[in-house]
Amino acid sequence: MSVAQRRVSRAECANCTCSPGLLSRNRRLSTFAKRISIKRFNSQLGSPKGSRKGSVYTIDAASLCVPEVKEVNTSLRLEKLRKLMTENDLGVYVVPSEDQHQSEYVAPVDQKRAFISGFSGSAGVAVVTRDVNSFGEIPEGSAALATDGRYFTQAVNELDFNWTLLRQGQKDVPSWELWAVQQAVQLSVDSGKLVKIGVDPKLISFLSFDKITKTIDEEAKKTKGSNVELVPVKKNLIDAIWPDFEEVPQVPENIIKVLDQKYAGEDVKSKVAKVIEAVKESSCDGIVISALDEIAWLLNLRGSDIQYNPVFYSYVIIDADDKNVTLYSNNKKFDTPVSLHLEKNNIKLRPYEAFWDDLSALSKKFKESKKQFLLNDSSASWEIVRTLDCEHVSVSPTPVEDLKAVKNQTELEGAKKAHLKDGRALCKFFAWLEEEVSNKVELINEIEADKKLFEFRSQEENFIGLSFDTISASGANGAIIHYKPSKESCAIIDPSKIYLNDSGAQYLDGTTDTTRCVHFGNPTQEEIDNYTLVLKGNIGLGSLKFPEKTPINDTVARQYLWKNGKDFGHGTSHGIGAYLNVHEGPIGLGPRANPKNLLKPGHLISNEPGYYEEGEYGIRIENVMFVKPSGLEYNGKKFNEFETVTRVPFCRRLINQNLLTKDEKKWINDYHATVWKELSDSFIKNTIEWAWLKRETAPLK
Repeated sequence: MSVAQRRVSRAECANCTCSPGLLSRNRRLSTFAKRISIKRFNSQLGSPKGSRKGSVYTIDAASLCVPEVKEVNTSLRLEKLRKLMTENDLGVYVVPSEDQHQSEYVAPVDQKRAFISGFSGSAGVAVVTRDVNSFGEIPEGSAALATDGRYFTQAVNELDFNWTLLRQGQKDVPSWELWAVQQAVQLSVDSGKLVKIGVDPKLISFLSFDKITKTIDEEAKKTKGSNVELVPVKKNLIDAIWPDFEEVPQVPENIIKVLDQKYAGEDVKSKVAKVIEAVKESSCDGIVISALDEIAWLLNLRGSDIQYNPVFYSYVIIDADDKNVTLYSNNKKFDTPVSLHLEKNNIKLRPYEAFWDDLSALSKKFKESKKQFLLNDSSASWEIVRTLDCEHVSVSPTPVEDLKAVKNQTELEGAKKAHLKDGRALCKFFAWLEEEVSNKVELINEIEADKKLFEFRSQEENFIGLSFDTISASGANGAIIHYKPSKESCAIIDPSKIYLNDSGAQYLDGTTDTTRCVHFGNPTQEEIDNYTLVLKGNIGLGSLKFPEKTPINDTVARQYLWKNGKDFGHGTSHGIGAYLNVHEGPIGLGPRANPKNLLKPGHLISNEPGYYEEGEYGIRIENVMFVKPSGLEYNGKKFNEFETVTRVPFCRRLINQNLLTKDEKKWINDYHATVWKELSDSFIKNTIEWAWLKRETAPLK
């Protein structure tokens, strides 16, 4: 079935920010309803002189309300999939989100889970079962989609009646692995047969394979008479049925470019030498690199095979003894500068498809010589491990991942430059948006706002593109943590509600990620107080000093919300690449400290506590900062601290100064003074953006 759009009548339009009836009930906003009336009355008179594209005069009020989501009826898709499951003797089939490189974000051709489930979020696993006792023409079974708290609301909106949502992390909700195994065990008990759980071995990490296998063993012990097995299905079943419903997206063949050393800060030979040294220290003789951002970083190359992520489909094998580095990638993507770059750095190039045969052959040689490979079982696929004939050692993070996470001085300076540019664009944007929505009382929807912000960013030097889909969210949409407005469903920005913008860009200098909430009217006391609690958490983490080699969590960012019985359902920090992926491992801060991946100088991370009232509003404040020595030392142990590089003011209308301590006010005033000093000369005096910046950075009293 193709994507279907269901129109909602205006009478059904509940909780819609673009309804004239709702707008007229809000203080000051009756003007919006009047403007819509102007359109209705003058629709046959032509546009007034001086009107512009995107103004209220070009909006047909009758078309303002559109469906909240696109709907995919998955019944026929599941029917076809279950028929293939029958042919392959499968009782359960697992459809991961990832591609064969375990990427967080994937190209359209790899969005198999989205195709079968209708859920478009970046994280989640689909599990489909088939009743092995059913002999009817149409196979029966169940289907479940597992995802985390960032996507619960989105999943509820996008999944149809065929699917059960497994809310990962909630009490008494099984993991997708456990749910899949329990379904298989029950099918086996009911049928008295062996029930196979199938998965494409290239799309699941060896760590996940190991987890499922252990779960099968544990559940088998609990249930007598069950017989369950995990099997690889090398011919992907989703690929087999996709063409029956939609045109399958093409495999990307985008050109790869060399990243100049003035941005990278280190040459390829130096990086390779460090990796080989680390491999030897691990008592290994070679390393298989399958994570795309690790390869891009190691070779100082950037691509565009995955939207927003400057990476390209590839594998790398390094033979540490012979110091041979082989890159497996489609040679159609390489122009002359890239070819010369590879030749200069002694990188051998082989076709992407040759990786599997070469890995098999090399691993046989390693086995004969009693050598072993170094792998990260969380990023290496099950198929990679299945292909190896020799032993392997698993480490996390890999030497490449660890080296990449610690930014060199050039990369840190690049991060500062990128965020200064991004700050200028965001200040222009918020000043423009306030002028349009509050002063001119224009109807601006979430997508129009997104496009305007893109326009401002594109004016900056070395701008490449966005680093992820912009979250442009008015009112209740801000409570959907990974909300993405679409042409079919986007709200008019309501000046009486909080507007949340979480966005970022890719510059040659670095990668940005900033979230700010603004209000164009008179926020409620509840909104002000909750915003201030989130801000206090942001300041608390941003001003933290901590001993080196000490595991820390994000409690300091949650403490003020916790004190008031509130919380948020996502982590507070993730690593950020240097003109690479906006989400970068292995570092990050969540409720539990990670003793394996400790923060150290050079790590670049986000700081983004939040608070969400479902159906009402969302609050998130995100800065980017890096770790550096603080100069403090106690008992021989040095202390680290953070330096914030984001350059965008906080929303003064949403700050309750009575909830701030003297030190917090000083932190905000110092930060705003820095923003004003570094950005004010970018704007002509007394312009809208200059006046906005001056007002927003004025000292708190």
